[in-house]
Amino acid sequence: MRQILPPHWKQKVRNFFLDLDARIDSTLFSSGKGLRELFERYTTFMDRFYVGRWKRWVFIEPLSEAATIGLGGMVLMLTLAIPAFRETADEDWLKKSDLAVSFLDRYGNPIGSRGIKHNDSIPLEDFPDNLIKATLATEDRRFYDHYGIDFPGLARALVTNAQAGGVRQGGSSITQQLAKNLFLNNERTIERKVKEAFLAVWLEFRLTKNEILKLYLDRAYMGGGTFGVDGAAHFYFNKSARDVNLAEAAMLAGLFKAPTKYAPHINLPAARARANVVLDNLVDAGFMTEGQVFGARRNPAFAVDRRDENSPNYYLDYAFDEMRKLVDTFPKSYTERVFVVRTAIDMNVQRAAEGAIENQLRQFGRDYHATQASTVVADLDGGVRAMVGGRDYGASQFNRATDAYRQPGSSFKPYVYTTALLNGFTPNSKVVDGPVCIGNWCPQNYGHSYSGSVTLTQAITRSINVVPVKLSIALGGKQGPKAGRAKIVEVARRFGLKAPLPDTPSLPIGSDEVTVLEHAVAYATFPNKGRAVTPHAVLEVRTGAGDLVWRWDRDGPKPRQAIPASVAADMAGMMSHVVSEGTARRAALDSIPTAGKTGTTNAYRDAWFVGYTGNFTCAVWYGNDDYSPTNRMTGGSLPAQTWHDIMVAAHQGVEVREIPGIGMGQKLPPQPVAANVAANAAPKVLETKPGPPPVLTKRGADILVRVEKLLDEAAKTTGKTTLNETTNTDKAQSSNALAFPENYIAAAGPDGATPTVPRKN
Repeated sequence: MRQILPPHWKQKVRNFFLDLDARIDSTLFSSGKGLRELFERYTTFMDRFYVGRWKRWVFIEPLSEAATIGLGGMVLMLTLAIPAFRETADEDWLKKSDLAVSFLDRYGNPIGSRGIKHNDSIPLEDFPDNLIKATLATEDRRFYDHYGIDFPGLARALVTNAQAGGVRQGGSSITQQLAKNLFLNNERTIERKVKEAFLAVWLEFRLTKNEILKLYLDRAYMGGGTFGVDGAAHFYFNKSARDVNLAEAAMLAGLFKAPTKYAPHINLPAARARANVVLDNLVDAGFMTEGQVFGARRNPAFAVDRRDENSPNYYLDYAFDEMRKLVDTFPKSYTERVFVVRTAIDMNVQRAAEGAIENQLRQFGRDYHATQASTVVADLDGGVRAMVGGRDYGASQFNRATDAYRQPGSSFKPYVYTTALLNGFTPNSKVVDGPVCIGNWCPQNYGHSYSGSVTLTQAITRSINVVPVKLSIALGGKQGPKAGRAKIVEVARRFGLKAPLPDTPSLPIGSDEVTVLEHAVAYATFPNKGRAVTPHAVLEVRTGAGDLVWRWDRDGPKPRQAIPASVAADMAGMMSHVVSEGTARRAALDSIPTAGKTGTTNAYRDAWFVGYTGNFTCAVWYGNDDYSPTNRMTGGSLPAQTWHDIMVAAHQGVEVREIPGIGMGQKLPPQPVAANVAANAAPKVLETKPGPPPVLTKRGADILVRVEKLLDEAAKTTGKTTLNETTNTDKAQSSNALAFPENYIAAAGPDGATPTVPRKN
């Protein structure tokens, strides 16, 4: 190996590396010498500018530090500004509007609108002077003096808020608020505020002050679904913004801060108090004198009473949210932003649903300690015919039908029984209703009693809790109860439930949370012969010019076979017993096949009834927003009664269809005839319509007393009626209202025993 290279080559290689080393050393030495000479020359040159002693510390050092900090600040500002300026990437940012949708019911009648439809037709000079002054005095007094950010105003707001111990003044200028309206959202984060500041300066570069003010007046949200002061003036006062007086201008200017809180059609006293603050601001800013605003103080504005305008607002919010998601699926080249949408809503059913919930809460909500309710009625193809998201949209816009997750209780059990039927059980399979434990959790039946061996049909009819738990254990087999619960969740997903459904031992008896909308439409799988459908409000989308863009039956998701038709039929047969002889007898419909399931959660926090016919499916929930318990309300009480009232209205003029598995059902037995009928009189049938037990509350008694007094006064005036006759009549009517215990069809508790009737003393 040593003889691979000849001896003379070894010497050449050694000489090459010695030469290379010498060249490197020489280069480094020469470079170092040159750099030293260059540095000495630079030092000699800079010595001419040397500043020493006090001048150095007064001038040179501060300037040097300022330059360093300034450079770092510029780099930081550029880093923060880049995300803000990305919001302006759209070249058409000034002309582009948000979605504007006009909604029609299923028959083509207008029912409302959502979104922004800008009205830029009124020039700034046509707005009343008092409206502009009121806006500037309240929102940004130094608007024409700053350049996007009002630093003195911001400092003043910080001091005022610190002294008050809370937020009393806002520091955002009109330009910042416009930047938020045009490019950002309402989230309260540092990132949003930083973007808002940069975009405000950017707007000041691009637009004049008058253009900024005009855009702000046109695009700010003003409550009541209106945008811009002109739209608000029409909505609240039935007049153009050109014609508002000082009192009305002050009320409009007060809406910029909190349009929902100060909307006069919801809270007129609060709106007037806020308008009075605006008048104070006009005087404080020097725009007007106290004498000029005195008339507006003495004669505050009156808003148009729109309480009787029964617009399905919860439904419109849901449909608009669906429409926004739908538009995002359109091609990017599609720039249309104004649409006319035909929805699946039936206003007759919608009004019936709203009326049924309001009637039940007004009559029995206080006794049951229940303050809220929600319901969804849907076609068997998933089209939502009616939606009530709460008792009062004006008081709360939170949609309890789509956004509130509540425990379904026993109304979740049909998914458990379906899973059992899919895994070899039958409606007549027997399970022992007896003690069972999973770990240290032992479920109990209502009444803390057991029934021994029962069929699945009997178990669901009587809403036994132990049986679904035992089924989850059996479904897991050797893999354990966890595997059985996984099968139940998988089946629930096939039905269309998208709620989280975390794995807990109590999942089979409804401890996980679902929404009313998903729960209602999931039940449509049973009468649909096992085909699951997607909930939807939009049936047809057209442009403002009438061109068809999208249609549900053509472009929407198609039904999917979730379970075999035979299993769906078996489940319908089992669930029909819940209505005919079980916990939901109040939901029974005469000559209309009906099936469903009640649900009641721990401490009576939630009460449900979810049911279906051959035409519709419907879910009803009652409870409280703060999760406080009700007064022993069960799914078989107000929820079943409300469901009954809604579905009676929904089936008016509709061809009743059969439910696969139970056919056309059975006709309800005739009502009993009164025994105390006069001999020659026609027999009178007592109204035994299933409903909450008759309870004479203190409020009801007070009303009867007032009626008695009014009748007494009328009798004295006309001489046609005596006090005794009136009193006797009232007593007889009151006695008849409470005399017939058969009018009370008991609601089985959660869900299998008769609860105590709530009664106020």
